Amino acid sequence: MASKNGKSLGYILLGLLAVSLVGFGTGGFGTNIRSIGTVGDQDIPAASYSRALDNDLRAFSAQLGQNLTFQQAQEFGLDRVVLQRVIGETALDNATREMGLSVGDEEVRRQVLAIPAFGDLQGNFDREAYAFTLQRSGLSEAEFEADLRRQSARSILQAAVMTGATASPTYLDTLFDYVAARRNFTWASLRPEDLETPIGAPTDAELVAFYTANPDQFTLPETKRITYVWLTPDMMAETVDVDDETLRQLYEERLAEYVQPERRLVERLIFPDAEAAASAAAQLSVDPSSFDGIVEDRGLTLSDIDMGTVTPLDLGSSADPVFALDDTGVTGVVETDLGPAIFRVNAILAAQETTFEQARDDLAAEIVADRAGRLIASGARDYDESLASGATLEDLAAESDLQLGTIDWHAGVDTDIAAYDAFRQAAAAISDGDFPEVLELEDGGVFAMRLDEVLEPRLQPLEEVRETAVTAWRSAEQKSALLAQAEAVAAALRDGTALPDQGLDETIETDILRSDGIPGQTVDLVGPAFEMAAGDVQVIEGPERIYVLRLDAINDPDAADAEVASLRDALTSATEQDMGQDLLDAFTARIQSDARIQLDQGAINAIHAGFQ
Repeated sequence: MASKNGKSLGYILLGLLAVSLVGFGTGGFGTNIRSIGTVGDQDIPAASYSRALDNDLRAFSAQLGQNLTFQQAQEFGLDRVVLQRVIGETALDNATREMGLSVGDEEVRRQVLAIPAFGDLQGNFDREAYAFTLQRSGLSEAEFEADLRRQSARSILQAAVMTGATASPTYLDTLFDYVAARRNFTWASLRPEDLETPIGAPTDAELVAFYTANPDQFTLPETKRITYVWLTPDMMAETVDVDDETLRQLYEERLAEYVQPERRLVERLIFPDAEAAASAAAQLSVDPSSFDGIVEDRGLTLSDIDMGTVTPLDLGSSADPVFALDDTGVTGVVETDLGPAIFRVNAILAAQETTFEQARDDLAAEIVADRAGRLIASGARDYDESLASGATLEDLAAESDLQLGTIDWHAGVDTDIAAYDAFRQAAAAISDGDFPEVLELEDGGVFAMRLDEVLEPRLQPLEEVRETAVTAWRSAEQKSALLAQAEAVAAALRDGTALPDQGLDETIETDILRSDGIPGQTVDLVGPAFEMAAGDVQVIEGPERIYVLRLDAINDPDAADAEVASLRDALTSATEQDMGQDLLDAFTARIQSDARIQLDQGAINAIHAGFQ
């Protein structure tokens, strides 16, 4: 219990440290609000609720990677979660008060002195830092110490409730066996090329029967027939002229990209004096591979000395010895502005030069795309104004560079203009009566669309989908034949005929855990193995192969393995912690139900208003 209490107390201290550092932007709700309600005779501090709400809002925003507004947090139910938690903590405080459970001044003092936020640079308690930090968080010393006293007493009660949780050996054995038991099994796979009789082409009767029996495979979904106009930079490429002078100017502006001197990946280890540098250099002359050890002996890591990719200009006066190396390796002692140093070259990147002629096409394509995009953007407003004046898509195509087209679109169509996300999103959203508007494509192009009609799901005629139907028939026949052949293999395996004797390559797996996977296989073979009895044979269907699996042995967890024993200890600890938390939750719920809970919704709303 002492150990668990110590851990709980540590968590409290960390929580208090977080509390002491908030207050920078905490929602202001008015100093006259002290409580948002009561649990029994215990007030629910308004400041506790506000700080908890602020902390959770910050943490949730960090988890999502974006700042949430309070309204968004309310949509997630964050305020209700925080309120319920604060009510639970207050219920525990009420219970400790009724029990007369508390901690003395000396314990409070010890905890205050142990909080790093209240210390100076040497780690000693700083009275001014204590007062300043509490002031920044909106707390007086008396409020903070009272809160600390309540939390300490609450932690003692929580530890007392949770410590009694002990998992039964039977439950632990079952859980441990699930996690650590092992299986030995043998398997083989059958592919279409393993079929004893290859599948040929279907007869007309077979194809018609398959088509009739599987109408869903040949039925088009609801389809939108859409007329559209569009214009992309690629369509305008031929209308944009680019002269060599412009291209050469852009090339010169980017010369550093196209002409790069030799570069090297370098590490620099600086020494406090020439004697230490000379000693290291002598060691490296005998064993160049000892460089990492020298770095470690200096109390550094490789990231501390990494200079990245450098040019002679980057190294200045140190460049000559570094770039004099013909290959990777270490230099001798080099005097630098920071003291004597040894450099290690890890890679040599040869000088590179892309001539203007080599870069010309890429530069021209870039300029064309940019100019075409600007031309399209400048015309987009005119297109919109024409549509607003009553022009049709056909009128626009006749009077401008926009190209007219039609498409029967559904979610499975992603060619031509439907290859653009923007078009697919607009097509999914369009409905009858929507007014055409000019929208942007991802590459700088524009488009507008009109819904002409909605086609109901319809079965495509066999002659239109004959090739697709033949492929589907052959796939279905192959799978059926493979399953039948696999069942025959499984039956022979049960009778004692080994897989190699049946012309199949077998794979033997040993000591496989439930959490393991079989490399290179997309089908789960491990899960079925743990559902089988020793000696059982099972056929498992995959998307491209059929598998035959025999369970050879069921192996109990290896009790002699130190890692396995450690796993059992971890499972025991985690299980008892979970049970303890369940006990605490049940205890907290019970004391809440026994106490009188009264909430001041006006005070809660006032706190919420401070977060708006």
